[in-house]
Amino acid sequence: MSTQLVANPIYKQIGGIISEYIWCWQKREIRVVYETLGDGAPLLLLPALSTVSMRSEMAGIAQILSSHFQTVTVDFPGFGDSSRFAVDYQAGLYEQFLADFITATFSVPIGVVAAGHSATYVLKLANQQPELFSRLVFVAPTWRGPLPTMGVNREVAKLVKDVIRLPILGQLLYKLNTLPSFLKWMYSRHVYADSSKLTRDLIEYKWHNTQQPGARYAPGAFVTGTLDGVSSTEEFLQLGKNLSIPLMVVIGNSSPPKSRSQMDALAQLNQVESIILPGTLGMHEEYAVEVATSIAPFLKVSAR
Repeated sequence: MSTQLVANPIYKQIGGIISEYIWCWQKREIRVVYETLGDGAPLLLLPALSTVSMRSEMAGIAQILSSHFQTVTVDFPGFGDSSRFAVDYQAGLYEQFLADFITATFSVPIGVVAAGHSATYVLKLANQQPELFSRLVFVAPTWRGPLPTMGVNREVAKLVKDVIRLPILGQLLYKLNTLPSFLKWMYSRHVYADSSKLTRDLIEYKWHNTQQPGARYAPGAFVTGTLDGVSSTEEFLQLGKNLSIPLMVVIGNSSPPKSRSQMDALAQLNQVESIILPGTLGMHEEYAVEVATSIAPFLKVSAR
């Protein structure tokens, strides 16, 4: 059940109706915030998971596509305006949330535009409940978190996650990894292709997002690979092979080599359409116009 909310002034808004969905996980109520814009066939837009994940990443795409669809953007639990409790964030939490949110919010099959890690959750759910979906678009899809991608083994990664959750040491470590200078460095490495767009205002905006109470728990789980929905590229690709829903994969031409190889492999599956556009892992935000205009024809087929 949703209720309309007053916008949080910290976050840039998409311009739609802001609502909340109360979701229960392990007997705890989690407040999830989502934003609706436009009319027409429903289209769910899911941001990438990251230290600074929030629904406004999808603002440009939502605003363009809202002329043809009713776009719904959401802040995942633990990110953005949603509750950031110190729960045990894991892939299963997000997989269950996605299934519950879709069935509670929509009454017809929906289109989905999913960025980064959120694509893996959608891929798994679409294998399990294909009747929920009409068409899928994955923008720079990933399945493996930063530390596993760097070669850090699971035991060490889990230790890092546990340290981040500690009251003092964890807060200090998180603070160091969310300094504006570090965020700008991170964005310039693999999130934005054009570093000239990393203005002081943009970095400050992203930094504010990281400084909310309880903000370190979900990002800590993401960075350490705890939110990875699969454990291998083979498993990731098998989900793609089994998919019965039309899928388009959008690849950034500057994506990091390891991530790019996984995107290319998914795109090469027989039943998958693909396109290569400017950008890297944050292309859904940096090149929103190019992405939105490129995927619109594919999505409009399901809206007829």
